[in-house]
Amino acid sequence: MSKDSRHVMDPSRLYDADTAHAVEIAERVWWVGHLLDDETFQCHVYLLEQGDQSVLFDPGSVLTFAQTKRKIEEVVPFDAIRYFVCQHQDPDIAAAMPQIDALVTRDDAALITHSRTQVLLKHYGLRLPFWLVDEHHWRIALEDRSLSFVFTPYAHFPGAICSYDEKTGVLFSSDLYGGFTETPALVARDESHFEALRPFHEHYMPSRDVLNFALNRIARHDIEMIAPQHGSIIPRHLVAPITEQLRRLECGIYLFAEEHTDIDRLSRLNATLHEITETMLHIRDFADIAARLLEVVQHNLPAERMDYYALVEGDRLLTLSHEHHDTCPAAEAPADIAAILGKTQAEWEQMHRECGCMREHTLHPGPFCSRPDGHGGLILTLPLFSSARMDAAATIRLNATTHLPHDLALVIRRLAMPLQVALQREVFYRGIEQQRQDAYQRSIRDPLTGLFSRLYMDDVVGRYCAGDSSRERTRVGAVMVDLDRFKRINDRFGHTAGDLVLRQFAERLQCVVGKHDIAVRFGGEEFIVFSIGACKDETARLAEHLRDSIAARPFDIGAERRLQVTASIGIACRLSGESLDGLIQRADAALYLAKRGGRNQVRVAADTPVSQVDPREHPPCA
Repeated sequence: MSKDSRHVMDPSRLYDADTAHAVEIAERVWWVGHLLDDETFQCHVYLLEQGDQSVLFDPGSVLTFAQTKRKIEEVVPFDAIRYFVCQHQDPDIAAAMPQIDALVTRDDAALITHSRTQVLLKHYGLRLPFWLVDEHHWRIALEDRSLSFVFTPYAHFPGAICSYDEKTGVLFSSDLYGGFTETPALVARDESHFEALRPFHEHYMPSRDVLNFALNRIARHDIEMIAPQHGSIIPRHLVAPITEQLRRLECGIYLFAEEHTDIDRLSRLNATLHEITETMLHIRDFADIAARLLEVVQHNLPAERMDYYALVEGDRLLTLSHEHHDTCPAAEAPADIAAILGKTQAEWEQMHRECGCMREHTLHPGPFCSRPDGHGGLILTLPLFSSARMDAAATIRLNATTHLPHDLALVIRRLAMPLQVALQREVFYRGIEQQRQDAYQRSIRDPLTGLFSRLYMDDVVGRYCAGDSSRERTRVGAVMVDLDRFKRINDRFGHTAGDLVLRQFAERLQCVVGKHDIAVRFGGEEFIVFSIGACKDETARLAEHLRDSIAARPFDIGAERRLQVTASIGIACRLSGESLDGLIQRADAALYLAKRGGRNQVRVAADTPVSQVDPREHPPCA
């Protein structure tokens, strides 16, 4: 939609809007919040009017919901709302959801959020189902427009999102662009409004880099108006200048102060954490991240090495180091690390008091612990808690000292958050890669037998048979196998018995073939083994070995029944310049001869291209 066709209210018409009622801020976009007296932390709620597909953004708290509901019903009946968007999970956004849950009567209503936010929102015990933006391509179609969702991680929550109305250009920005307002104003009048945003973002956003990452995501959209959850609505002419000031803002600095406020110390700590965050945002490979983090830590500690441990799906232990890119086996994790992963913080602290394996550990506030390494150094363990349990931990080996000065202890404790982020991201990337590998394996494997599919055959064996100069001399033997009278097995004993035979045949086949052989389920009860680099004699021996293994012992078809099965086999070795289809056709012709010759035998194809006449035009008797 062109900018000229958008209908956004002139901000000057909103300066004196009556906030006792719903206020239309753009075409079919309404402010339905409630201003609390003597409150600098105002919480706004917005309604996207879409008939019976209407959307409510950040429904608010129990302090404001009654007034919000009244204003909603000035625009549409409450039951017209189908979607409730929670852009994060804090009570100022979501505390009203139990009341809403009790009011909703329609079966198609849903709570829209990110999957990371769902983990916490589900503890409200709501009946409403979740509609997860990251599982629906970050977009939803409505009555007269589309709504897209912008992922703004860690601003201020890992699963934080914003929502963008593509028709009007209104960005519902959640905590971003929010502010503290001494005197509530629905719409910001000039750039001085940034001073309301400054303290909010300095305290609330974890770092300037995280904030800029979110702002970069938002900048991809053509924004007419920003509708934050806190502070004031920001009209188009203020979006660019306020965004530019936000980009330069140093966020999170007061998190470092604790009881010590020395400026030099805070500056040093802030620089260290900034380097860590910079590393996480701009380096993807974890080995590079780990190497950089070690350098940063060495600015403050006599550190020799850092190691990382994380629980992944199925409670498998992932062990990582700055020294390598590969995952270490779980057995390489120290016993004291393996013992604490998966524990809650309370359980971890209890282990230090009661467990003999922790008798040399010193528990420090923060929390982290230290123990002598037996060589005059110290090993620090930083537990990294996600939700209630310790999903990861990091260890830092120091080459000296049994005493940790306060400054160094503070640095160690402050490492926990960025290390958690770095490890979560690495686990996330590895999960994506594993899913990609799983999807690829599903695409190239036959689901019943686990053998390769024809898709894989066409791709890989087809390249061997392409006839180019690099493959011209590659020897490829084809062993085509057909289980004799397989149709009778299905007809007499049922397809379940037939499937059992096919699976067991595949197991025997995989025991016979070599590591360079490619076993393919060609279709039904037909299989092909391609022996790469094998000569005709080797291919023939493989075929005979396979035929013997099939006939050697009966197949278990269930119910204590065993069935003798044989196979007919045709083999062919690729001729110079022969295509994959030509090779298969000759092996198939040899298989036909084995069938016609009485079955349970191996026949070898002639070393001439197969004729144009298909011998299967005269099939053998069953």
